[in-house]
Amino acid sequence: MFPALRHLAMALALGVCFTVPAQAKINQPGEMASEQARHIATYFPGRMTGTPAEMLSADYLRQQFEQMGYQSDIRKFNSRYIYTSRNKNQNWHNVTGSTVIAAHEGKLAQQIIVMAHLDTYAPRSDADSDNNLGGLTLQGLDDNAAGLGVMLELADQLKDMQTQYGIRFIATSGEEEGRLGAENLLQRMSDAEKKNTLLVINLDNLIVGDKLYFNSGKSTPAAVRKLTRDRALAIARQHGITATTNPGLNPDYPKGTDCCHDSEVFDRAGIPVLSVEATNWSLGKKDGYQQRAKTKAFPDGTSWHNVRLDNQQFIDSALPGRIERRSRDVMRIMLPLMKELAKAEKNS
Repeated sequence: MFPALRHLAMALALGVCFTVPAQAKINQPGEMASEQARHIATYFPGRMTGTPAEMLSADYLRQQFEQMGYQSDIRKFNSRYIYTSRNKNQNWHNVTGSTVIAAHEGKLAQQIIVMAHLDTYAPRSDADSDNNLGGLTLQGLDDNAAGLGVMLELADQLKDMQTQYGIRFIATSGEEEGRLGAENLLQRMSDAEKKNTLLVINLDNLIVGDKLYFNSGKSTPAAVRKLTRDRALAIARQHGITATTNPGLNPDYPKGTDCCHDSEVFDRAGIPVLSVEATNWSLGKKDGYQQRAKTKAFPDGTSWHNVRLDNQQFIDSALPGRIERRSRDVMRIMLPLMKELAKAEKNS
């Protein structure tokens, strides 16, 4: 193992020695996460990059972080994506996105990034619009209000804890147009920031999929995978929660690795990644894009970008109790894992 990677593995390994027992809380794990997910989906539908709904949702997240006591700000970025018309003409669509960042300072310079995208799908073609994909009425409960909800609850639970490593909670935009916000975020990071980023955790599509998956980046060292992905799966087993990792049935995505999220941007840059999602990697093209078995409720086995399917009313009807249950399960895994990785002090 290269010296830098050996240092990274040792740094994360030390965190396991500082595990903090869960503190008694009035709210149950996942309660805040599911409430926030429902609120964001209800009041900020159509969070397409550069739209008023996206900007309002970004400001809402900033306010939530500040109420918890975090220093938080919104960083704008300019980008573009291609739109294809019905007659096959392609034009660039310029957008200004909003990325929300909240900082939990640690005692050391190293940091862990917890990330979830705030934007919903914007139609990329006339065909998308014809098929009711994306647009102003898409709630995006699964994709990705639920990820934002978990991120907010993690921030709330960790706000008063002293940690050795810093934590950056980041809500990106432009994910649906090709990970534009994540690309911009990486470009703005200094070499020192990249070197000091021990891990990027990405929360996306947590509700509709059959099972929870914890996947690493292709470039994440084996020692770091053991301390992150494998540790998450061990915590899940302790709680009796069904969770697994990509079985590696697709040669493009080796066993236990991630595909196609914001985290891919950091994986390509050689920064360790842990992706948390709910899907079914054993179905369809075996790339995680078929979330569940095909049923009358989910005829394609997905809810991706579908206005009719990715909203809380439909999910509550088709999958009763799933939003609260899955939010709880993710929190029961992620909170102790975050305490270990950030090296929370025992008396925090």
